[in-house]
Amino acid sequence: MVLVTGATGLVGSHLILHLLEQGQTVKALFRNENGKQKVKIVFEYYNKQELFARIHWCKADILDIPSLEVAFLDVNYVYHCAALIYFDPKEEENLRKINIEGTQNIISFCIDFKIKKLCYVSSIAALGDLAPHETIVTEECEWNPEMQHSDYAISKYGAEMEVWRAQQEGLDIIVVNPGVILGPLFWTDGSGEIYTKVKNGLPFYTKGSTGFISVKDVVNILFLLMESNTTNEKFILISENKTYEDIVSTIAEALQVKKPKLYAGKSLTSITWRADWFLSTFFGKKRTLTRDLANSLHSIDLYSNHKILKELDYHFEVIEDYIKSLE
Repeated sequence: MVLVTGATGLVGSHLILHLLEQGQTVKALFRNENGKQKVKIVFEYYNKQELFARIHWCKADILDIPSLEVAFLDVNYVYHCAALIYFDPKEEENLRKINIEGTQNIISFCIDFKIKKLCYVSSIAALGDLAPHETIVTEECEWNPEMQHSDYAISKYGAEMEVWRAQQEGLDIIVVNPGVILGPLFWTDGSGEIYTKVKNGLPFYTKGSTGFISVKDVVNILFLLMESNTTNEKFILISENKTYEDIVSTIAEALQVKKPKLYAGKSLTSITWRADWFLSTFFGKKRTLTRDLANSLHSIDLYSNHKILKELDYHFEVIEDYIKSLE
């Protein structure tokens, strides 16, 4: 049996569907009925309602040890997708608790229950920093603690360190570092918020860049790596390096709404994140633009997918085509 944590999120829900389509027996962690309903909507979106009944649901939390004892019964393989994705500095404690402590718990049970293989879904945020002679981020780049990193990045890097320590204790692992994951239905969570902002008339764009990938490609690759003999390796998962300007323009075109027309330079985003902080601090408004996020919107980050292409001879979805295929 396969266990999936974070089963009610974008990656987890699509992964469950893909695993069931491949004939796997899946145990999925959930914390409340609303989460299960989200997964049901995903299955309905792909007209796979009949597969939903085959999910073995287990109510558990990665921070709740007793519930995990039940979750790991009869499990052989684990996909650890659960994580908190937040860039508000106020969430630092929660990020560390869920992403690092939660991963520690999963690892402990993997070792105790003699799990055959663990796949940890990390992030490109946890990759190393470019050295002066480097121009593109690879799996070999080293993390520089002297560089500026978001609390989210630090928490995912810390979780990765726990996974690698488990590997040294004999647990077979795979670590993947996806870029910005694009997919349907989760319009108010994580990267899905960009769709909502564009649909509501996002006026600004920036010229920074990063790596993007479809959720379809992510889950396909997770499955292929877990089914392979490959162990104790990490892989960057991106389809293409794209500018934010290109992405929001493509989304606007797909949604048939106006494309953002105004370039937001560093000065404007600097003012905006400070105003966002003020509204959050004194009026309780949810943070939508932090300093780290504002800086990333102008950073031209390039990531290499050479290693995964070589490993699986994989053919990625063209990001523009994928965006236009979403309903």
